[in-house]
Amino acid sequence: MDDKLNSNKKAARIAGILYLFVGVFGGFAEGFVDPKMYVAGNAAATVGNVIANSGLVRIGVVAHLLDGTFFVLTAMALYTLLQHVHKSMARAMLVLVIIATGIKCLNAVFQFESLRIATDSSYATAFGIAGSNSLVLLLLDTHHYGTLIAQVFFGLWLIPLGFLAYKSLMFPKWLASILIIAGVCYLIDLLAAFLFPDFYQMIHPFVIIPCAIAEISIVLYLLIIGVRTQHNPTT
Repeated sequence: MDDKLNSNKKAARIAGILYLFVGVFGGFAEGFVDPKMYVAGNAAATVGNVIANSGLVRIGVVAHLLDGTFFVLTAMALYTLLQHVHKSMARAMLVLVIIATGIKCLNAVFQFESLRIATDSSYATAFGIAGSNSLVLLLLDTHHYGTLIAQVFFGLWLIPLGFLAYKSLMFPKWLASILIIAGVCYLIDLLAAFLFPDFYQMIHPFVIIPCAIAEISIVLYLLIIGVRTQHNPTT
């Protein structure tokens, strides 16, 4: 029993380290780099930002790719830890992460191409300055909304993860519950962004709070505690 518990704790801490990298690279790319480039509806300002921060754009693209890589590795580590609880749910969790990562990595291509167009004068020659600026904005519009579409899947994956955490008794019930709530909040946030843009602007700062709490909590729990013993299911 002790050997199994120690093995599970080690696997959980590996998952926690990987998940931490997801937060670091994803937070940097989406929370710092992307907002410094993209100005919705303003092609000239967007191009100016891209040109002024070309090196940062390149780092941001790499950060997106690393975010996706560590996201898949995190899901694989958690799959190994939790597959015995419910194999179908564990597979669903892994598939959702793979889909989200595929979208995010493809999405990074649009960001990189926006940099190439903004910094290569041949595009301005071919399409005119206004045309090439509009093309940069179009690519970053696509990148912006592509990130939102990926949110469907990196929201949904938290629901099977929460279910597995709850059923496994390796994690406290409050943590499993907030993971499921976070998954639902991600979906609400996404639907509002596409269906009710004005309402989205109002609710986004609030809806995202449970998501942040849940993901920070699971990372800290994995890193600090790993998994608990299964002898005390009430905590």
